[in-house]
Formats: sequence, structure tokens, C-alpha cells
Amino acid sequence: MTRVLVVDDEPQIRRALRASLPTHGYEVVTAGTGEEAVTLAVDAAPDLVLLDLGLPDLDGTEVIRRIRAFSDVPIIVLSVRDRQSDKVEALDAGADDYVTKPFGMEELLARLRATLRRAQPGETAPAVQRFGALEVDLARRLVRLGGRIVHLTRTEYALLEAFVTNPGKLLTHQWLLQRVWGRGYGEEREYLRVYVRALRKKLGDDAAAPALILTEPGVGYRWIGEASSGGVSGQRGT
Repeated sequence: MTRVLVVDDEPQIRRALRASLPTHGYEVVTAGTGEEAVTLAVDAAPDLVLLDLGLPDLDGTEVIRRIRAFSDVPIIVLSVRDRQSDKVEALDAGADDYVTKPFGMEELLARLRATLRRAQPGETAPAVQRFGALEVDLARRLVRLGGRIVHLTRTEYALLEAFVTNPGKLLTHQWLLQRVWGRGYGEEREYLRVYVRALRKKLGDDAAAPALILTEPGVGYRWIGEASSGGVSGQRGT
């Protein structure tokens, strides 16, 4: 069974997840403090961590940083904090996703499945990614829409590549800026928005009802394109 470490200072949350997750094939280990979480991240060898930020001893973001010092285990934050700054800080510290409390169990299970899929060892993106009429050939750096070549600038292609190779994952503005433009970038959000808007236009994606690129307001973007014949999956936009 996939082992999940649940870290939350609320006993009722720990009890609820300890009761519900095993019915979906997960083994559950729990911790009520940050220090205990860091220790169990080593001793229990979890496959995934569900982490609350409001812990009694350490802030959850510090727990993420400590775990990231020795492990790449997927981390999903579960928190009542819904400020954009809290989300960005947790994601930049190394969290893989962020779910705001209260949450629906179906949504949480979907996030668990998606995060675990991305974390499969040795998993590589297919050379050709297809999302309906959109085809992205990562080996040849070619993009087709409805069989016609889409002419992208070098920066637009780098942005698209970052999206399709991280399907379903919440990518922060800072992460995208540094991935596409380089380590010296991180605060140029309007610059990023301009390129996302241009990319959407060329791909025929509507920001008001997106099928490919979902805007996470104030935080970043998520690739939600539904993969076909080997690729990825996913939902709403700059």
C-alpha cells in the first residue's frame, strides 16, 4: 500500500484521514508536530506527505524545507491559510501542491493520485505529447494544432515545454520565470502574463474557459490539458 504521512495538529483531521484514506488503498501514518513529521519522514519512509502549515512547534514551511534537505518525497499542503503569499512561500519551499481547508475528499484523492503519478521513479515524458488537436513534439521542438504547425518564439516554446512536462502541477510565477528566463528572474509577473497570453492565443486556449492553461490567481499556472494516447490530464484562467 502507498504510505501517506498525515501531519496536522488537529486530532479530528488526523482521525478522519486515518479512517478514510485506507478505504482507498492508502496506509496512513500520523504526526501532530513538525519535529515528529521530520523524524517520521525518515523513519516511516512515506510515499507522500499531507502537511498542515499551522503546527504548534514549527511552521509548516520550515518542515517542508527540512524534509527537502534530504528527501524528494511529494508534499501536499492542507491548510486554512488561503493568502497567496502563504501558498507561494510553501510551493517555493518545495511543496508539490496546495489544498485549502475545508476540502472535499474526492478533490484530495484526485490531487494524491496526480502527485503520485508525477513522482513515479524513472518516469519520463513521452517524446510526443497530445492534447486533443494539440501535438507537442518535445524531441523535434515542433508544435502542431489541428495538423498545422504553430510558430512559437523560443521563449513561448520554453514556456509551453515547462507546462507540458509538469502536467497538473501548480507552477508558481517565480518557478516559471526562473525556468524559462533564468535564475536572475522571479518578480516579473506582468512579463510572464504577457507571454502566457500570447501562448494561449496561438494555442486557441480561452482564459475565461481554459482547456490547457489554468490561472491560479496570484500564485501561478497549472497545465490542465487532457492527454490523449500517452501524455497527461485535467479544468479554469490570465
